[in-house]
Amino acid sequence: MRTLSDKELMFLVRDGDLDKLSLLFERYHKMLYNFFLRMTGRIDVSEDLVQDVFFRILKYRQTYRGDSLFNVWIFKIARNARIDYFRKRKIESSGDDANELASHDLNPREGFEEKEATKLLHTALARLQEDDREVLLLSRFENMKYKEIAGLLGCPEGTVKARVHRAIKRLRDIFFELSGEVI
Repeated sequence: MRTLSDKELMFLVRDGDLDKLSLLFERYHKMLYNFFLRMTGRIDVSEDLVQDVFFRILKYRQTYRGDSLFNVWIFKIARNARIDYFRKRKIESSGDDANELASHDLNPREGFEEKEATKLLHTALARLQEDDREVLLLSRFENMKYKEIAGLLGCPEGTVKARVHRAIKRLRDIFFELSGEVI
């Protein structure tokens, strides 16, 4: 039996087969959770935001057209959910909770040095400006192509390339500053 694509599943959800939403949840909830955790540094907020994304998908399912790739569409919803969440609460999405993110191993590894480097990387990532962190997470962790990110952010592909390059440089600088190494 052929596995249905994300778009096919979403069209079924849109047309009333709400059970198919659970398949999309299985495919995307961990990815969204990790994205939110890396963006916000907060476990509780990340869990709430994942739920909000799927609630919005269910609520607005009739508006799905399938014009873009499904992952771009769901990350647009995720991005809007995060922005709305922090706008309603008028709180920062990162900063003070950077230590929570750094102490929560997203991908536990063997060896003390690797764990320390991973913690440093997460701390450095949390210290990036939100826009820089977002483009890095989308391009490096979510493996989105620059063209897809451009569609998501509503900017030219060249702008995304420049932002990713600049964000990598800033991340590197923060990482080395935290580690005490000289570049």
